Amino acid sequence: MRVVVQRCKSAEVTVNNQTIGRIEQGLMLLVGITYEDTEQDAKYLADKVAGLRIFEDETGKMNLSVLETGGAILSVSQFTLYGDCRKGKRPNFMSAARPEQAEPLYQEFNRMLREQGLQVETGAFGEMMDVSLTNWGPVTLMIDSK
Repeated sequence: MRVVVQRCKSAEVTVNNQTIGRIEQGLMLLVGITYEDTEQDAKYLADKVAGLRIFEDETGKMNLSVLETGGAILSVSQFTLYGDCRKGKRPNFMSAARPEQAEPLYQEFNRMLREQGLQVETGAFGEMMDVSLTNWGPVTLMIDSK
């Protein structure tokens, strides 16, 4: 499982020009799932994201988590994170999990974040989405479960 974490001042996702998820300060997550992933991968990443200390404390040091700052999360499924571009010009997505495997794991990941007390907004799994954010810093990290 792979998550791109972006610290943001705001973020939103729209489908067919309709806003379906919006947050103010917090984390924008792009979530990719591979066919090998399990609930353990989701748990590892949910714990890692919730506790990741990338918000500044009173001294300006990155020392606070999204939980400690009262921030929210916008989580968007993103199978293209497993696109392999090593051969040719067209990405190969064979490592991405099939939707029937990926969607339940994506939903479980979001449930685990909510269980920790976070407000979690989401995109629409499998839909064409427009995602916008104001990246704060910018701070962008990629975290893999394996």
